[in-house]
Amino acid sequence: MAGENTALAIGKAMVTAPVPAADWLVIAPLIVTMMGGALCVMTRKRTEYQPQIAFVFLTALVAVNIALLSHVTNSGVVVMVMGKWLAPFGIAFSVDTTSAILSLVASIVAWCVGLYGIVDVNNTGRRYGFYPFLLLLMTGVCGSFLTGDIFNLYVWFEVLLISSFGLLILGNEKIQLDGALKYAILNFTATTLFLIATGLLYGLIGTLNMADIAVKVKTLPDGAPLGAITALYLLAFGMKAAAFPVNFWLPASYHTPRIVVSAVFAGLLTKVGVYALLRTLVMLLPEGRSAMAEIIAIIAVVTMLTGVMGALAQTDIRKALGYLVISGIGSMLAGMAIGTGSAVAGTLFYAVHSIIVMTALYLVTGLIGRMGGSFDIRELGGLYKGSPVLAGLFLVLCFAVSGLPPFSGFWPKVILVESSLKESYYWVAVAILLTGFLTTLSVGRIWIYAFWRGGPESAPDNSEEGKIIPLSESLTGSQAALWIPIALLVSLVVVIGVAPEAMFRIVGQGAVGLIDPSAYISQVLGGAK
Repeated sequence: MAGENTALAIGKAMVTAPVPAADWLVIAPLIVTMMGGALCVMTRKRTEYQPQIAFVFLTALVAVNIALLSHVTNSGVVVMVMGKWLAPFGIAFSVDTTSAILSLVASIVAWCVGLYGIVDVNNTGRRYGFYPFLLLLMTGVCGSFLTGDIFNLYVWFEVLLISSFGLLILGNEKIQLDGALKYAILNFTATTLFLIATGLLYGLIGTLNMADIAVKVKTLPDGAPLGAITALYLLAFGMKAAAFPVNFWLPASYHTPRIVVSAVFAGLLTKVGVYALLRTLVMLLPEGRSAMAEIIAIIAVVTMLTGVMGALAQTDIRKALGYLVISGIGSMLAGMAIGTGSAVAGTLFYAVHSIIVMTALYLVTGLIGRMGGSFDIRELGGLYKGSPVLAGLFLVLCFAVSGLPPFSGFWPKVILVESSLKESYYWVAVAILLTGFLTTLSVGRIWIYAFWRGGPESAPDNSEEGKIIPLSESLTGSQAALWIPIALLVSLVVVIGVAPEAMFRIVGQGAVGLIDPSAYISQVLGGAK
């Protein structure tokens, strides 16, 4: 009898059944990136092997994330709890559609950046740890997307930040150290606020499991300080996402590292902050988000407009793109402010689009810098004759980032504008449309100056062609390592724009799971119940 009671008690607290083989996909991205990073560190004295090692593991990362997304869409939320302890007692990894799609898109971008880095990162950069830091960065990014524990979201943010510092100062140039200092101070401040908010939330409800938080928050009395906690999370993750007015660290730092590092930063880092806002404000603290909806909407509009106006004021292409990253964050915040299912779906769609497009824009800018010898549009001109293909690819990305059809940026803006109008946020809809128009002017100006104009400003009447450096003269490796990543990302931009049905379905499922997390809660806490 005692043996039966013991077995019953263990069954209520621990997983006793074998874990299905497919469920191991939940932690496979972390295993792949950590193993790849470790092997790259082990070959630090033979850096010529690091690109091949990283490429193998980044390919494996894409593969396991494809399998994970397929598993989640077919089976629903997938949960794995460490040490076999049932949630909320054990540390859980909980993957829903939102987590899976963002993790997959992030891995595709990392694969492209790893391949591009074969040429863009020299042997010194490899010795300083480009590939180990890249794989460690992906450990933090994937861990942030896949965790079901809010404290471990903080832990994965720390992993992400440590690796991003290493990438930011790759080369030890003065401008990099200056940018890294600003980046570090603001991000450490944001992390501290995140930890304070999490401590207050834990003291209030006594749990760190996200599903358990979503349940217990609804049982709190009316006087509970959820508004203050929501505001702290908004400030902390707003800093990480580069929302106004705590976004000045981004344009001060993103133009300082190598272009391949700027590309992965622009694609991924701010989107992790957006994801954290979605998870905390929309899923865990919906009443707090609803109470602050007007404030979030104002922040969104100001972020959009200040970002795009900052881009218009720049002559350095890298700085202009940094401001466009900020402007895109405003569009994503607009969906969160509105808070309906379609608006949240628009935010998710925009996040996927922005990850792909901003990474591709930076990678193309790297080729512009190689061919024109500068990133300053005043010193560029005539690059269309040097590479019509590059001019065409950049033009496609210009249309996409502006939200013009038939490319990926068109659909999320349509969703967000429609959602704004339905919920009487007319001024938000106007801001989204105005931002799209100003973005078109900003990137169109860059394209005309760099590609269409006959020569740099210093040429008489801009009629003399600037010096165009053939890519073959500026490379130490194969051109394919530069063109393949750009071609893949631009292809995704076109495919998503022309055939958006699959993305509509995925982001729709993700939005439903965030707004109504009952299926998520049931799957995570079902064993404990």
